[in-house]
Amino acid sequence: MVGYAASKDDVQARLRRIEGQVRGLQRMVDDDTYCIDVLTQVSAVTRALQAVSVALLGDHLHHCVSDAIAAGGPDAAGKVDEAMKAVQRLVRS
Repeated sequence: MVGYAASKDDVQARLRRIEGQVRGLQRMVDDDTYCIDVLTQVSAVTRALQAVSVALLGDHLHHCVSDAIAAGGPDAAGKVDEAMKAVQRLVRS
């Protein structure tokens, strides 16, 4: 079971809102909207995606990583390493 299973509906709703924001960005470009206004909306979409990423990471840590640590063995260290790589990707973005 994936870590976000309990919040799957919320994650999908948030992604649908982001999808709508991206479609709005496309319309803004089609309509030759002022550059700064488009950039402001790009920033909003970026923040929304980051919020989804942080929520998914939290679910992963609370479910997948904590379960692996409780079970022990080599899988535990692998899950921690995997989570650290995900954090590094988020920090770079």
